[in-house]
Amino acid sequence: MDDSSLVWDDGVLVTIDQRGLPHEVRELRLSTVDQVIDAIKTLAIRGAPAIGIAGAFGVVIATAAHTVDGVIDEAAVQAEADRIAAARPTAVNLAWAVRRVSAKVGQGAGAVLAETLDMLAEDGRVNRAAATHAADLVQRLCADRPLRVLTHCNTGRLATSAFGTAIGTLRVLSERGAIEQVLVDETRPLLQGARLTTWELAEAGIPHRLTIDSAAAWAMATGQVDCVLVGADRVTANGDVANKIGTYGLALAARHHGIPFVVVAPESTRDLSMATGREIVVEERAATEVTGFGGTATAPEHTEVFNPAFDVTPAELVTAVVTEHGVVHRSEQSHGAAIADIAGELYRRGWMPGTAGNISVRTGATALVTGSGLSKGELTERDMVTVRVADSAPVAGHGRKPSAETTIHTAVYRTRPAQAVVHIHPPFATALATRSASPGTLATLRITDYELIKGLGGGDPAVAEIPVFPNWPEVPRIGADIERYLLDHPGALPVLVIAGHGITAWGDDLAQARDRAECLEALCELVSRTGSPAAFAPRDDFLEIGLT
Repeated sequence: MDDSSLVWDDGVLVTIDQRGLPHEVRELRLSTVDQVIDAIKTLAIRGAPAIGIAGAFGVVIATAAHTVDGVIDEAAVQAEADRIAAARPTAVNLAWAVRRVSAKVGQGAGAVLAETLDMLAEDGRVNRAAATHAADLVQRLCADRPLRVLTHCNTGRLATSAFGTAIGTLRVLSERGAIEQVLVDETRPLLQGARLTTWELAEAGIPHRLTIDSAAAWAMATGQVDCVLVGADRVTANGDVANKIGTYGLALAARHHGIPFVVVAPESTRDLSMATGREIVVEERAATEVTGFGGTATAPEHTEVFNPAFDVTPAELVTAVVTEHGVVHRSEQSHGAAIADIAGELYRRGWMPGTAGNISVRTGATALVTGSGLSKGELTERDMVTVRVADSAPVAGHGRKPSAETTIHTAVYRTRPAQAVVHIHPPFATALATRSASPGTLATLRITDYELIKGLGGGDPAVAEIPVFPNWPEVPRIGADIERYLLDHPGALPVLVIAGHGITAWGDDLAQARDRAECLEALCELVSRTGSPAAFAPRDDFLEIGLT
């Protein structure tokens, strides 16, 4: 069968009726707005991307129906579009898709159809890109061996238009020979995992086992799960994730067992207008979905029911949200683990001896920074402190105090679009900068003609002018000096040195910040060992700097 689950056939939307699967593969042909809405409400069509595209085709149908002699009743079409968008309130893709194609209504049904077909084609490309990014991440996070992956609900071509998101990731991993087995949650009460995901995995030839939802935590506890992969119906600005009911419990169990919990979704699923998951309207569905199945009652008559279709997983439980743009959100624990890994690496090189040095990652209006007075060779993700970028004040940190150099990090974040800062104490840069320093003044360390200069990230590949800041006893004073300098020098290199205090470097991520610090240390070693010329000069424009 064609990989696409949604096909436009001369005025009719053709799809698979998911209610019949896995035992009956029956075609569903939808030619009216009411039929589209009913298919979405009854889960004949389901999955956030799929209902979004189906809703867009519904607007095509509405536009054609309300066009007479070339004149479009735009008000009538908008009323139908509003009905379609309201069919499932939690999944943001539906309202997003309807809104996107509704902007073309004034140009006629042909223009709405063209936009919808573009969206349909985009979906397959977007899903494959997101799945590839997610597969790359999973292989970085997990052991280098065939993996046991747990998934929940259905996130394949049935839930999208083609390829899939979390199941798409499983397909990519399977193509790479990286899947040992997939553990499939049944997904009560409508059994999307049992009915749909197992069907898709069998179709793709991916080995899998089905389990009851309540066995997932025990599977993690007994070492049968390396990673959890799920989709999403809405991701808020802070990284909270709405997904099929049961997802939150999986995230809690994964966190307890130290297992990566990765969300894969198209960018259209992110709702940046919604600050947190507390604002999400969670749809509740009919009691009959819980009190019986397949026409057979399983609970006493008149039993009251709590039947939410979705739950909301807090951002801090989500290892990463991955879209077609790559990783767009990582939890603070995930950031903390990455910081601890790099700190350990730099400690082993002797560049963060004892408790010296510090690392941070920006998390929006806050930053996660290493705690004070801790050996950088023994850090864990719980040794990090969250501070506000605006004023360096700590807001969370398991009782830890933030590193004393926090104000240096936040000065960078306030003046540059950096996402990570590394401050280390390597010997050659520290010694060279100390020799170049003048008490109470800003100096410049000028190095020329080394190929490594390119690695610093500046505009001139032949000349590096690195500011050398005085080492005030009051660290906030150093931070104030750095902030003033960076504001006054927008083209400055993303590295600096503090006399007797080491290197500070920053970048788009931890790896880039670390690499720039490494390049500067290597340059300083070359200058020191070869006797190559390096110019030292005080900055006349920055004399007697610092707080008064």
